[in-house]
Amino acid sequence: MCGIFGIYDHAEASNHVYLGLYALQHRGQESAGIVSSDEKQLHHYRQMGLVSEVFSKDIMKKLHGRSAIGHVRYSTTGSSDLKNAQPFLVNYAKGMISIAHNGNLTNAFLIWSELESGGSIFQSNMDTEVIVHLIARSKEKTFLDRTIHALRQVEGAYSLLFLTEKEMVAARDPMGFRPLILGSLKDSPVVASETCAFDLIGAKLIREIEPGEVLMINHSGIKSFKPFPHRPLRQCIFEFIYFARPDSFIFNHNVYEIRKSLGVQLAREAPAEADMVIPIPDSGFPSTLGYAHESKLPFELGMIRNHYIGRTFIEPEKRIRHFGVKIKLNPVKGLLKGKKIVIVDDSIVRATTSRKIVRMFQHAGAREVHTRISSPPITDPCYFGIDTPKKSELIASSHKVKEIQKFIHATSLNYLSLEGLKKCVRGEEKNFCYACFTGEYPYPYPK
Repeated sequence: MCGIFGIYDHAEASNHVYLGLYALQHRGQESAGIVSSDEKQLHHYRQMGLVSEVFSKDIMKKLHGRSAIGHVRYSTTGSSDLKNAQPFLVNYAKGMISIAHNGNLTNAFLIWSELESGGSIFQSNMDTEVIVHLIARSKEKTFLDRTIHALRQVEGAYSLLFLTEKEMVAARDPMGFRPLILGSLKDSPVVASETCAFDLIGAKLIREIEPGEVLMINHSGIKSFKPFPHRPLRQCIFEFIYFARPDSFIFNHNVYEIRKSLGVQLAREAPAEADMVIPIPDSGFPSTLGYAHESKLPFELGMIRNHYIGRTFIEPEKRIRHFGVKIKLNPVKGLLKGKKIVIVDDSIVRATTSRKIVRMFQHAGAREVHTRISSPPITDPCYFGIDTPKKSELIASSHKVKEIQKFIHATSLNYLSLEGLKKCVRGEEKNFCYACFTGEYPYPYPK
């Protein structure tokens, strides 16, 4: 779950990439980077931290050129380290190449081992670098053909942006796990992970880049290629549940409307006798609105999120319980005293945070805390770009719902059913990946 953004042939290329990454910050907060092209060479800067922390006016002035790509990182494969920050930039026999990747390659380390045994030297420990080596070793004549040759050898999830001195290439894997959108800013092509990035810079949405499609973008225009065998669609359902911003349009759907419909379906499946419905900020808002509307219960902001926490290096005394959660979230005590409440959240992973949140509501005076989750239980890890823990760390993999309810101290606990989730994607249920709920993976994952 990273964010990528690129623009070709615009006078303010790097500045627009900066703004695009700002809009995609929710997709990754570990590192940020931009690579620009002045058609003679590539200029780059990447650093650990948020977009606003990484780039200054002086740095932006050095990112010359009319084309640029950028990346915000959330690590899955590869440690959280500067050497793994993207876009990744290399200088090889055919020139300079930069790559920004959202997704996860399931066969990366098998290829990695083969490349290393053949003499390749890796600069990072992330799967994305495998693609660069495959391009460099390809005997094909053009950059586009070398890229396609490399992508034919990898499996898994990838939405990619490449930048050379004179070309930009966008590619999406044949199963379409991660979103990738094509737009335009006047006459300049723009590519992004989500449409919310277009809204910020005033770009116009053209269409989604199709699964298995490769776009060559240069001064001749945009050319589309579909060089891969057809595969069934397996778009990530968790983009709708949690990852994407609710104001984005991805997988041909409005994220807000889908998320709200999850709450409506949840209310039908798991009603509760209560005085009010409360969202767990921020991802729980749309589904909570749907739940409140369908159940005809008042929607109240009973939990307030502090949006300005940044990073804290000061831990208080151990006696101040739940500090990590309390610095982000705080219940509204006057609203809760003696009340029966329904709280709605998007998911439960390990359940430790849910346990702390329920306890906070109880300590604030709530008489009953009914917990509702707008997704099915997460029973299996994801290998396609989500940093879920090992199966043994996912509480739903080894505990029944009643046991989880007891662990988090909730009055009641209900999840949205898998069947209910599928209803909310309106007849397109076969187009999504549900592996985190079922353990049925589109690709086998090498152990």
